[in-house]
Amino acid sequence: MSALVEHLRSFNRKERFILLREALGDHTFLLDDDFRRRLEQCVGLTIPQDAFVAMDYHLDWLQMSLYLAANPSPTQPMPNDGLVTATQRDVDLLVAFDEGATTHLLLLEAKMETAWNSEQLRKKAKRLRCIFGPDRPGTDQVDLRLVLLSPGEPTLPDSIKWPDKMKPKGKPLWMELPRPPGLRKVTRCRKDLTPSARGTFLRIDA
Repeated sequence: MSALVEHLRSFNRKERFILLREALGDHTFLLDDDFRRRLEQCVGLTIPQDAFVAMDYHLDWLQMSLYLAANPSPTQPMPNDGLVTATQRDVDLLVAFDEGATTHLLLLEAKMETAWNSEQLRKKAKRLRCIFGPDRPGTDQVDLRLVLLSPGEPTLPDSIKWPDKMKPKGKPLWMELPRPPGLRKVTRCRKDLTPSARGTFLRIDA
């Protein structure tokens, strides 16, 4: 295991992840075989079964893991220099694994019902450009891929400037996220069932 993957593990302090790990009775998360195969087809890589998997992974943690991999014995205190922004910006799922001297980082962003927020994506792209800029420590042996998951392929504005290494085909990769059958939602509406944010009635939609 590379130093980078070890650092990624050490910063993985998300409560939801720890709770799910305890509730499911396992101390590691393993990708489902079918999901792993579909992800392999999407990114063009062979993903080992024991790849490191984390959810809601903060970009600050990713930045620090890269820094520590490049600086095994950092001075204390360390100059911030944009390493930590103290924001909650994260990726929905992070998958990391080694192949020779290269560490592959797959950053997965998922949307099921809500639309892709262009402004939110711009801010995330800006942060990732900072993390994986040409002069940033720890990025020289990292292969980075961004994968968007949703029921339908999104159309994103060209104004979102992702790091070039995140879009091997000129744009972020996309993988279908099937919508589970039977899902329902409650919608506020008027008496005639027309949707209304101020409606005093409710309807159930498929």
